[in-house]
Amino acid sequence: MKKKKTPQQQYIPFTKEMKKEYKILVPMMLPMHFKLVCSVLKNFGYDCELLETTGQHIADEGLQYVHNDTCYPAILVIGQFIDAIKSGKYDPHKVALILFQTGGGCRASNYVSLLRKALKKAGYGYVPVVSISFGGLEKHPGLTLTLPLIHKILYAFLYADLLMSLVNQCRPYENEKGAAHHLAQQWTDRLANELSVGAFVDYKKVKDNYRRILADFAAIPRTLRPSARVGIVGEIFVKYSPLANNDLEHFLVSEGAEPVVPGLVDFFMYTVYANISDYQLYGIHRLKYLAFRKIFQLFDRKKNDLISIMDEHGVFESPAHFMHILSLIEGYIHVGTKMGEGWLLTAEMLELAESGVENIVCTQPFGCLPNHICGKGMMRPIKERNPHVNIVAIDYDAGATRVNQENRLKLMLANAKKTNIHQK
Repeated sequence: MKKKKTPQQQYIPFTKEMKKEYKILVPMMLPMHFKLVCSVLKNFGYDCELLETTGQHIADEGLQYVHNDTCYPAILVIGQFIDAIKSGKYDPHKVALILFQTGGGCRASNYVSLLRKALKKAGYGYVPVVSISFGGLEKHPGLTLTLPLIHKILYAFLYADLLMSLVNQCRPYENEKGAAHHLAQQWTDRLANELSVGAFVDYKKVKDNYRRILADFAAIPRTLRPSARVGIVGEIFVKYSPLANNDLEHFLVSEGAEPVVPGLVDFFMYTVYANISDYQLYGIHRLKYLAFRKIFQLFDRKKNDLISIMDEHGVFESPAHFMHILSLIEGYIHVGTKMGEGWLLTAEMLELAESGVENIVCTQPFGCLPNHICGKGMMRPIKERNPHVNIVAIDYDAGATRVNQENRLKLMLANAKKTNIHQK
């Protein structure tokens, strides 16, 4: 008797033939990061387009096909995909959708099933959904994570992390509003062109680009003034996506604060390190452990080089070394806590506090259990040992009002102005 396939097995693989004629739609999370990733994918022969749609209609579209108890990022990502397919801009029979996943136990690993169910309900069940993850959740012959592809994506993330950090360090103090953002767009376009050419990356040129980027941002006319520095942590999508967090960074700048946002490279290093800690804790997957250790060492070395160049330049604050961030969780949370953002969320709050960023916004989507445990659940022990730190948890979901969120942020900033202004 033929065994019936389970729903998880009933997926449409992205084939090598599809690679030649399908357009791959990419959901928005970080504009500069994902624009550079799309350029890398185009270099490897994929026709990609980054979705940049925003507005309440995205959440409304998602709520038509996803239960409102589902986590907010899933509602937004699925809503953005279906809105794009319905727009008439694309041939539904010639598009594929891509999701980048960790492959862990968080509900984010269920986005693929939720998306396929929503597509079927909307009448687009034939649209391929490409799941890309280090965990190897699915096989897609037309798109696989090769080492050259991973290598270029790493450089895309390093470049974009640098640009994001410099924009946030310049924007609150720039004499001409929008100068830092405009310069970041110019560099994003330039780097996108560079990453879309050739199979390999000239690392000497990468380091030269770091220095040129730093010099260009240092040349932006700025007036330094007392300013509250506000760290942003939380669930990865709501933490970074302007669509999900109601453009939190822009709001903080408009209130005279300086946003401080940990880079995306740290999250990917955390994801890789989780596979290393599995072997160290449980003695399983030795071959996987050896492979991921090599990948981690590559990531760590490249990030440390960027930190050294920023420190050598001396104008802007550099990010912390990953192993130092890891060391901060000692006595707070175990390295085996790795669902969702896991121990990294706690570590980022501790690293921000250590670096003098004493006001922290913990962005929480509705129903995010890992975030509530490793973020909101760790606020008390962090504040007990660091009484000078002010941590505010802000909930983001389809039913939350922007006014309430911004009022809580304004209250935090008002307290910061009284007790904890950081002089730039």
